[in-house]
Amino acid sequence: MTLQELQKQALQLSIRDRTQLVQTLLESLKRETQPTLQRKNLSRLRGIAKSSVTVSDTDFEDELHQNQPIS
Repeated sequence: MTLQELQKQALQLSIRDRTQLVQTLLESLKRETQPTLQRKNLSRLRGIAKSSVTVSDTDFEDELHQNQPIS
C-alpha cells in the first residue's frame, strides 16, 4: 500500500477513528524521538556543566533502557 492510498483510506474513517489514529501516530513519534531529544539535550548540558564527572553515551543508553516501560 502506498502512502497516498493510506491517506485516502484514513480520510474515509469516521472522526472518532481518525482522532484515535492521530493519537496513536503522535504517541509513536513521541516514543521514537524522545531519546534523540534527550541525547541532544545531554550533549548541550555537557558543554555547560564543566565538571570532573563525565557520562559516556553508553551510560546514557543504559539509563534510557532501564527507565523504558515494559510493554
